[in-house]
Amino acid sequence: MNFYKGSLRFRIFLAMILLVLGASILIAVVTIFQYSEETQDYHRERLNRKETAIRENIDYVIKNTTYPVETDKIPLIFKDKIYEIKDIHQLEINLFDLEGNILISSKASFIKESTRNNISENALNELKNSTEKHFIEKYKENDFEYQSSFSYITDSQFKPIAILNLPYLENDEFLNKELKEYLVRLTVAYLFMLIIAIILAYFLSKNITRSLNSISEKITETRLDKRNEKILTDVSSQEISALVDAYNGMIDELENSAAQLATNEREAAWREMAKQVAHEIKNPLTPMRLTVQSFERKFDPTDPEIHTKMKEYSNSLIQQIDTMSSIASAFSTYAQMPAQQDEMLDVVKITKLALDIFTEDFIYFFSENGDVIAKFDRTQLIRVITNLIKNSIQAIHEFQPENPRVEVHVYSENKDAIIKVVDNGLGVAEENSDKIFEPKFTTKSSGMGLGLAMVKKIVEAYEGDITFNSIEGKGTTFKVRFPMK
Repeated sequence: MNFYKGSLRFRIFLAMILLVLGASILIAVVTIFQYSEETQDYHRERLNRKETAIRENIDYVIKNTTYPVETDKIPLIFKDKIYEIKDIHQLEINLFDLEGNILISSKASFIKESTRNNISENALNELKNSTEKHFIEKYKENDFEYQSSFSYITDSQFKPIAILNLPYLENDEFLNKELKEYLVRLTVAYLFMLIIAIILAYFLSKNITRSLNSISEKITETRLDKRNEKILTDVSSQEISALVDAYNGMIDELENSAAQLATNEREAAWREMAKQVAHEIKNPLTPMRLTVQSFERKFDPTDPEIHTKMKEYSNSLIQQIDTMSSIASAFSTYAQMPAQQDEMLDVVKITKLALDIFTEDFIYFFSENGDVIAKFDRTQLIRVITNLIKNSIQAIHEFQPENPRVEVHVYSENKDAIIKVVDNGLGVAEENSDKIFEPKFTTKSSGMGLGLAMVKKIVEAYEGDITFNSIEGKGTTFKVRFPMK
């Protein structure tokens, strides 16, 4: 799994664990390196101390010998003394001539068993070329590591007469034991710290991400069409508090923008409505003006048919006035419907009551249930039914089918009340199907195009919906669904 694609909580948890593990490994590596350095320093200093002490003993023996201080007399001078010096300093001693050949050794079987009877050419050259006339060589023998020290032995005139070799065994058993004990203690301590780190990492990551999850949920629930709640948190984290403040500020701006947008939309809708009202009112005003002008030109008090003409003029004006009245009523009804008076209604009974106002003999009512009880406003439910029936009747009158038929079905389905109106009228053209519920849209020669828009508005106010299915030239089916409460 990609670390950067994981959750923030997991990354915080894992980072803290890795930090503790990394720190423990680093300290262990540094400790081992430090022990190694200290071990080397210890052996080097110990060898130097022993070499200094041994050289003092050798110098004392040379000063007090009765033999001539010469290279070939070295075995005689140190015949017995070399073993005394070895016992005192607990270190093997080898004496070589200036050419690197063995003269005498504290190890009795040295000549027979040792693989280092003579000084190697490399060691001899390093000793000769050394400014301090001192050289230390490291080697392994029988799986043991040695430091072999080489230095010159001089007479009283500081003339080299032999080469002193001290093979020093690097016994690290004690130091290694100390190192193992220290690493064990360090491991136990860091295991304890790791357990504490796991617990702290869990709760810390949970505490940090809890606030972020809360903010994420709020942002996900943010909608333009509803009032959004601000985030109230007591988190002391500066970063999270800044994020919460930014979100709350965005909510304020969003509400202001939504209110401004709604205001602009309402103003635009009313401007459009005013244009439509003006247009619809102008339509009857024109024939009214022509009627009055015609009456003025042709008025003759002596005309024997004056009363008949007056009646025709009056009927024409009244007809146009009624048209204007119906326009005003339609727009008034759509713009401001009465307040809802909700009550538990029998939808079957109310539908029958609404159908009683229609005199057409091709309207048929069907109910699959004895009663369908739902909460609705009685007046608005009747308005929904009558608008749908009127719409079907007008479609039939425009199409003039041989056997006109409007069917009204009322039934319940999945805890919803269903009203279905089916007709065999003109139908809806496919290109008009997306506009059928829009205000002002109509395909009829008369009407404002507000009936279906009003029905949709009423039904949606009760958390319902209205759908339709239509085939042009064969008829239309409208289906209203709203919950039974």
